[in-house]
Order: sequence, then C-alpha cells, then structure tokens
Amino acid sequence: MFHINQNAVHCINSDCPRPYPQPWGNKFCQTCGAPLQLLDRYIPLQRLGSGGFAQIYTVWDQKTQTEKVLKVLVESSPKALELFAQEAAVLRSLRHPGVPRVDADGYFSLDVQMRYGASLQLRQFRCLVMEKINGQTLEEVFQQYSQGCQEEWVLNWLVQAVEILQELHRHKIIHRDIKPSNLMLRTSQASHHKGGIKGDQLVLIDFGGAKQFSSQLFGSKPSSTRLYSSGYSPPEQIAGGIVGPAADFYALGRTMIEMLTGKSLSELENPVTGELIWRKGLNVTPQLADLLDEMTQEDVRSRPANAAILQKRLVAISQVSPHKGFLSQIEQSFRQGWGQAKGLLSQVEDSVGQAFSTSAHAVGQTTLFILKAIFAVLLACLDTFWTMLLTGIGASFGAIAGFVLASETTIDEEITRFLSHQLPALVLKTPDLPGLELLLFLGAGLGTAWGLTVAGGFGQKRRFFVTSFMGIISYGFGWLVLQFITPQQGGEALVGLILAAVSLLTLSLGLRSHHIVHAIIAGFGTAVVFAGLIFLGFPTNIFDFFRLPNWNEIWLPATFFGFVGVFLSFWLGVSYYLIVPGLRLLGWR
Repeated sequence: MFHINQNAVHCINSDCPRPYPQPWGNKFCQTCGAPLQLLDRYIPLQRLGSGGFAQIYTVWDQKTQTEKVLKVLVESSPKALELFAQEAAVLRSLRHPGVPRVDADGYFSLDVQMRYGASLQLRQFRCLVMEKINGQTLEEVFQQYSQGCQEEWVLNWLVQAVEILQELHRHKIIHRDIKPSNLMLRTSQASHHKGGIKGDQLVLIDFGGAKQFSSQLFGSKPSSTRLYSSGYSPPEQIAGGIVGPAADFYALGRTMIEMLTGKSLSELENPVTGELIWRKGLNVTPQLADLLDEMTQEDVRSRPANAAILQKRLVAISQVSPHKGFLSQIEQSFRQGWGQAKGLLSQVEDSVGQAFSTSAHAVGQTTLFILKAIFAVLLACLDTFWTMLLTGIGASFGAIAGFVLASETTIDEEITRFLSHQLPALVLKTPDLPGLELLLFLGAGLGTAWGLTVAGGFGQKRRFFVTSFMGIISYGFGWLVLQFITPQQGGEALVGLILAAVSLLTLSLGLRSHHIVHAIIAGFGTAVVFAGLIFLGFPTNIFDFFRLPNWNEIWLPATFFGFVGVFLSFWLGVSYYLIVPGLRLLGWR
C-alpha cells in the first residue's frame, strides 16, 4: 500500500484554501506553510472526515512503516482542549486489543509560523496519533442486515464489548458514547469469506467523551459536560446527572437490541412509555433477551452493577444457547408459535402503515393512527388472554399435583409433624390436615408461577427459578392467612388469602417497573372479583373436602385456584396496559 500513497500528501490545516494534493516529499504545505511531516515521522495521506472537535486523517508512520489515524484538534475552547487531552490520556493508559493503541509519544502539539495573507501568525496544532482499525463499524453492518443479525454474532459481540468495558471500568473510566458507529470489527485476513464478521475482533473507538468516575457514585458531583447520543444514552446522562458504569451497559444493551432486530431504536420505542418493544416475533434465547432488558432499564439501580456480573451471565447464556435442553426446546417451540402469531399482526400493521403512507397525508395519518391503536389493543388483549389461559391451567394442575403428592407419599405427614412443633396452636385446630392442605396450596402456587412465566406476558424478565420459589412462598403465606382468619369457611378468609398470595407473587415476577402498582392492582382486583362472586353465591366451603379427602371433590379447589390465576392475569393486563401507561402520562416514571 505504501507505494500507492506516495503520490500526494494532505495538509492538516483546516483553514488551508488548497489542502490537497501536496507533493510527496515536501515538509511544508505550498499554500499555507503548515507542516506535512509531523515530528519527521508522520505523513498525512488523506482526510477521513471529522469527529467531535477534530479532523481525522490517515497518516503514514515512517518509523513502523504502517498506516495510522491522526486526529487534529480544530477547536480552541478550554472544554475542547480538556476533552481532547482526556481522550489521549485514556488511550495511552489502556493496552487492550479492543481499544485503539496510542504510543506514549502519540499525543503532541506543534507550534508553527504560518502565512495568513501578507502576515505570519503562530498556529498550534494538537495531534493524536493512534492505531488504524481496518474493518466495518456495527452501524455499517446494521445497514446490511435489515432483518437483524444472527443471535450467535450478537452474543459474541456482547461478550467482547463487556470484556472491553471491564478493562475500562477497572481503570475507573467510562466511555459515555457507546453506539453502533463507535464499535468496529477489526477485519482479519482469515475472515474475508462470507459471514466472516462473526469471528472479527470488536474494537471500541472514539474516546472523546470518556471520563474518570468515582467508586462512590452517591457522593460524586454531576458531570459538567452534557454529552449524550439520542436513543443510546441513559436518562441520568441526558439529564446531566451522575453517571457510572451502568451508563455504558445501558448504551451497549440498546445497541445490541438494534443489531438483533435490524430495526432502529425509534421504530422499537414506545412513544408514550419510552420502553423498547422488541421481543415480539423474535426467536432469541430468553436468557439473552432478559439480560438485554435488564441492561436497558431506566432506573440505574435495576441494571447490572458491574461488568463481572455481566460476564458471569454471558458465560451461562453461551453454554445454554447452542444446546437447549428438552424442556427448553418444548418451551421455545411453544413460545415460537405464539411469537409468530403476534409477529403476523405486527407485519399486517406495518403493511397497512406503508400503504396509507402513500395516500393523502391528513386522512392517511389519522387512519393509520386509528389502525395502530386498534392493533395495539388487539395485541394487548391477545397477550392478556394467553397469560390468563396458561396461568389458569397451571394453577389448576399445580393444585392437583399437590394433592397427588400428598395422597401418594408421606410428605404431608412430615409437614404436619414439623408444623406441630413450630405452630402448635395452629395444628390443634385441625390436627390431621395441615400437611395435606399446605401441599395443595404450594402446588397451586408453583403452577400459577409457571403459567405466568411460560406465558411471558407483560414485559416480565421470565425468571423461572425465582418466580417458582416465590409462587410457593406466596401461596404458603396465603395458606397461613387462611388459618388465622375465623371462620375459615367465610368469605373474608378466601378474600384474605387471595389478597396475600396474589400481591406477594406479583412482586416477584420481574416486571420492568411500578412493581408496587402492579401488586396492588392484581391483589385488590382479584380479591374484589371474588368478593363479588361470593356475594352472588360462590361457595365458601372450598376446602371442607380436606376433612374427608377424596378424588371426587378435588375439582372444587382446583377450579378455585384456576380462577385465581385467570383473574390475577387479567388484572395484571389492566395494570400493565392501562394503569401504568396512564401514570407515566401523568409524569410518574
């Protein structure tokens, strides 16, 4: 390549009237007198563009016989000087393949006497020379894959990016400007074949906004520099507040969601809530999707605390992704059919939108708005109905499974003996039954939790283990509430156990925000429905059959728990699609 670039040289003076071409071998520009051989080592070859406060050039390093990148500061404000020096200091302090390398002498300034008309003036050039990365940015890759990139690629890029961020954060440095255009894939000779970008080294570039952060974020002062990229920067950075490592995680998560879907963030973002609606119709490993959702939480406290946590999660995801277990395959197939149905509706919505965009503007926009509203309501109804169906079935089968477990084993007797030691006053009321009752409640709680989580509705994080455990705990607590309300056959007892079990379970679902609101609406809503049913004659002696347990009577508690699951899901849908968006419109974030 060297002989090709010997034809001409580019002047680095941004005010030069004729910067190119300058003869090869000249040490100074023939037009303005700016230096063409920097430190007798770097020769500017061509201008690549501009970035921030600087002009960017390709230069030939005569010492190493390689091409490098030169940034020349063109702003003279104190803030520009500070940020430029800061970028140089950060890059010189890092030695990582995912960060452009800057030698110890790569940051320098040149004082040059230059001609401006008939007079000579002193001009200072501040320069930063760094390693040149050959390859594509993720923004360029994004433009090539409108259908979205393969999950395997995105997972690989995410792992590499987290490794780079761990190195930065270890030096107490945050990047503050992660986005597709600032992530490059270093092209190797072995990856020029089709699909080779999968194995390329990811490199984080443009450290113009990087800054030091304090470990004690709560005692820190907000940054005086308001730097952010719309769509990628988190709320605390846009507001000029205190930023830490979680700001980089937020931007990285949004970048990877964009790469997975092939859609811009403006297409994915809900204009009312600001939430990214990206998982519907997308066949992606649930654990990876959950992690990206956590990284992009508005509340900084809900994001992963550090890169080590992210790395641990990514290791587990990498092990799960290629080899799904039998249950995971069933679940994936189950959800894929549902995702395809919702994806079909989304495609119809997009097609209608495109058709109307070519028609008369006023009528088309109004009609498009109405149709989008109709499709949004339809999707919300389908999501809620699907969750109601699975939760009701799960709760009923869970209750039956608990009864079977008690009937075919001696676990209920062990539980009764344990309770007789821990809660003797409770067991005295019903000496032979607590274990059998409790097992049925625990089974119903587990089934309800599984139904909710498998349905995956309402933007939840789908944490099977946590939700299952809390389903058992919450329904066990509901059983305790039932025991301490007298009489147990009264409507107050049923309403009390529903209120306790449903609200506690809702808190554990991993919904994205407004957890207390969801718990209150689901708990009180379900309790009020049953209070109305009891007033209309719904039987309150549901658990009397325990006194003489038999298979002919199990249908009543199984039906009761099934209805609890159905109404719980219904009120969650009301809360998620109506109440919480309304609160957001009123300013409650």
